[in-house]
Amino acid sequence: MGKYKIFVDGSSGTTGLRIADRLAERDEFEILKISEADRKDVRARAAVINESDLSFLCLPDDAAREVVPLLRDDVRILDTSTAHRTAPGWVYGLPELHGTREALKTATRVAVPGCHATGFIAPVAPLVELGIIPKAAHLNVTSLTGYSGGGKKMIAEYEAERTNEALNAPRPYGLALHHKHLPEMAAVTGLDTAPNFVPVVADYYAGMETMIPLDVTALGVSAPQVASALAEYYAGQPMVKVHPLCEGTDGGFLAANKLAGKDTLEIYCLANPDGTRMQLISLFDNLGKGSSGAAVQCMNLMLGLEETKGLARRVASPLGKLSAAPPAD
Repeated sequence: MGKYKIFVDGSSGTTGLRIADRLAERDEFEILKISEADRKDVRARAAVINESDLSFLCLPDDAAREVVPLLRDDVRILDTSTAHRTAPGWVYGLPELHGTREALKTATRVAVPGCHATGFIAPVAPLVELGIIPKAAHLNVTSLTGYSGGGKKMIAEYEAERTNEALNAPRPYGLALHHKHLPEMAAVTGLDTAPNFVPVVADYYAGMETMIPLDVTALGVSAPQVASALAEYYAGQPMVKVHPLCEGTDGGFLAANKLAGKDTLEIYCLANPDGTRMQLISLFDNLGKGSSGAAVQCMNLMLGLEETKGLARRVASPLGKLSAAPPAD
């Protein structure tokens, strides 16, 4: 069989660059190109996509919506924007959720999850599915990201000579409790109401830590039940690890950049001494399982390749550039 023809539409952005770097290391792909002049021509871009076996849309939402109607139905598309994450006919690309891995194998339209959304959905969706968290629950979530999550403009701002002292401290944003990831957080978990969500950006390059407090007494369950349910749900998953109850922290601390450069996600189940309250924490790389790593995992499944090929074996340099490394433990 010949090489798969792959196109990255929007390869100059942070996510697109990461995906392109990953693809360049694999010899089973032929990377399709487009001239700089044609990059702004939606019909020219659509023509290249229609020649591909699979294309990544690494575009602003409006640009993604604009090009999709021009594409053949049988061309496999992975959209990394927010545009289609709750759209009918699109598979939400979190393979570890029940039924999703099989759906991805035949899908032609896949929406790559948002980074903050991944951190919320990974622990919450199984608990809603199992009836441990009721659909009517109204949850709170705080999610800390490195500044690479803000794209090229924010990266440049943080890495330039500092003139704004505010960049030295964590900065909550989305303070009106309105964020583009909220629709998928509700839709994919099955919750009736989107959570109260506060994202925070801080002065480090990559890594995400999503924190969800639970009143387990009010839920009518125990902390061990919650931890066991998550461990059983994700048992055998190569890219998701659930730590045993109250285990896994670094002496009571948990650095948000601990998994920077990796494509895995880890869930921590932490409880107070009497077990009446819990904190569920998702730890991962916003550029890995939170974006380009997730996209590559979905691509592998859509093309019938080994799911984890090209994943969990990359480390980030201090400047955020990727270099090859042995597989992660």
